[in-house]
Amino acid sequence: MQSIQLYIEGQRVDMFKDENVNITQSIKNVKDIAKVFTEFTKTFTLPASKTNNKIFKHYYNFDIIGGFDARTKKDATLELNYLPFKKGKIKLEGVDLQNRKPKSYRITFFGNTVALKDLLGEDKLNALTELNTLNETFSPSSIETALQRNPSTNDVVVPIITHTKRLFYDSADNTPNTGNLFNHTGGGSHNHGLAWSELKYALRIHKIIEAIEDRYGITFSTDFFNTSNDSYYDLFMWLHRKKGIVSRGGQTDQFVNLIDGWTVGFGTTTPSGSTPASRMNSTSILKWQIPSGGVGADFNLNLTRASSNPYDISITKNGLEIYAESNITATSKTIDLTTFITNQAQYTVTITYTSSFSFTDVKWTTQYATPSGTVTTTHSTGSYIAPANFEFVISEQIPEIKVIDFLTGIFKMFNLVAFVEDGGTIYIDTLDNFYANKKSISTAYDISEFVDVNSSQVNIALPYREVSFGYEDTDTFLAATHNQLFSQEWAKTDFTQTDADGNVVDGSLYSVVAPFGHPKYERLIDIDTESQTDIQWGYSVDDNQESYIGKPLLFYPVYTNPSEVISFIDFVNPDGTYGTHSSISGSVNMPSNSVSFSSGTSTDNINFKLEKNEYTGDSAFTGTLFQNYHTNYITNVFNTKNRLTKVKTYLPLRILLNFTLADNFDINGKRYKINSIETNLATGESNIELLNEL
Repeated sequence: MQSIQLYIEGQRVDMFKDENVNITQSIKNVKDIAKVFTEFTKTFTLPASKTNNKIFKHYYNFDIIGGFDARTKKDATLELNYLPFKKGKIKLEGVDLQNRKPKSYRITFFGNTVALKDLLGEDKLNALTELNTLNETFSPSSIETALQRNPSTNDVVVPIITHTKRLFYDSADNTPNTGNLFNHTGGGSHNHGLAWSELKYALRIHKIIEAIEDRYGITFSTDFFNTSNDSYYDLFMWLHRKKGIVSRGGQTDQFVNLIDGWTVGFGTTTPSGSTPASRMNSTSILKWQIPSGGVGADFNLNLTRASSNPYDISITKNGLEIYAESNITATSKTIDLTTFITNQAQYTVTITYTSSFSFTDVKWTTQYATPSGTVTTTHSTGSYIAPANFEFVISEQIPEIKVIDFLTGIFKMFNLVAFVEDGGTIYIDTLDNFYANKKSISTAYDISEFVDVNSSQVNIALPYREVSFGYEDTDTFLAATHNQLFSQEWAKTDFTQTDADGNVVDGSLYSVVAPFGHPKYERLIDIDTESQTDIQWGYSVDDNQESYIGKPLLFYPVYTNPSEVISFIDFVNPDGTYGTHSSISGSVNMPSNSVSFSSGTSTDNINFKLEKNEYTGDSAFTGTLFQNYHTNYITNVFNTKNRLTKVKTYLPLRILLNFTLADNFDINGKRYKINSIETNLATGESNIELLNEL
């Protein structure tokens, strides 16, 4: 028997001497291949001793004020024979009573990776107000500049993706108000082409990853999330949250501005020397920071000015609007937000108006109370000008998706695994790299002598006859047309298991679906000459060619210098007709599903299936997501020689405390990969599922 020690938030708990604690460990399980797993135990019990009652604050007594909060998991550490085993979280499930007195506490232990989901909760990407440091102006000149901005050195660009208008290229056509990109140089107005208002900004997803780290105080490893990994780092998200033109629900001749005139820091606090109630995390983001023992007491925003120009205001908390008011004409406006106080929450202020004006001051006031009195912190902008431009606020334009779903989607695309390392960094890398780089020893653990020869099974490795990989949304016009023409979903691959005669074997279907949109792009031809141009574009409409939101769209902006000069519409009349145009020559950002337009540079792409490249028309871009990140694992478990072997073992501590799920186990000269392992920590008995190495 082994002794088990459990510490909850640094305090050692009492344990039953004969309590069985069974922990299951798995990083990738053939029974559920799309998920990333973490350690967890079956629910076990702790005695309701004096020590444990103190730790759990007599949870059975609901009359206690400030008692144990079982809604959240607590930090915990497991030891075996006083040697470190696992760090993670415990969740209190309940208390068992006997004769109206507490008998035991029921708890479950989880590996630290599960804390990521708890931490992110239901937050959506618009909660990442840290991204607003990258805000742009939405104007013809700014859009044109970003269209020609090199994505290798810039995190925000504009791709040739239109939200409503169809583009084409016809060197013989001069019809106004169309999407004809041909730039006429003769007489006449020639007002047709790429309208600035049809375009939207796009953001490098690496900045989203960094914002998640900043927002939630976590650190991802750079094994996969690094700047030299082109397949990841070159990937952008199109900032398309609403159908049609960029707006906040009004007309685009209104100006939208995120107030950003505050000084970063703790502001002014009274009484002097007290811990501040809040901090300006950036020039636009206020964060409540109530110290232990304090309670939020007062929260307001005061805006003062000399003019009475009407404006609208929107205040957000963690990206969600908590206050809105229209047509404010008062020279002094105070907004009480006390009911919206949440410690560690972040707040921003956005105003909408039709002409520029100035504030003499915009001031946050935050206050908390303690038994000894109140502490007040203020943050003032001083004179602040509301400029005559439309600010493209990223947190308001980023697609609607939960933060955890965004990360899960990236994990599904690139077959990533995750676990929390001892230092607190969340290790993230591809499954192949995990197996290659995270072994605790260079060879394998020989566990032959520890196997119970009277208890073992050999089963089929994969309970599925087919596994498919695809995207949730392939409903934009060109992708939907592909689906209809070829009776095959764009970029989706199906891996089917057949016998030696080609018959599909028994089993269920399993789908790995990334929660993103995946368009098909189009390289334009000159309709007049029927020759191919150098221009590729994206069309974000449905199969009726109407504006379409869809799921978040990820793409590679390929910075290309076409031989054609592009007609750019830099003024659109209120009735939608085109006013004036200019010409664009030089490199522009063209959307692509491949990292490059040249397979000689890179064959990597974000299709799961090998498709003909939209730009080159060939099948040379073989580096699909399936081929690069999924094929090794899937082809191995589908191999007719593979088996899922189950054995019972009694592993010694030298193995139990040191092995990782990347390690191999040897049994009687045969080598295996760990699918899952369930260990009774008290007895040392482990039930292991193994996949034979091929």
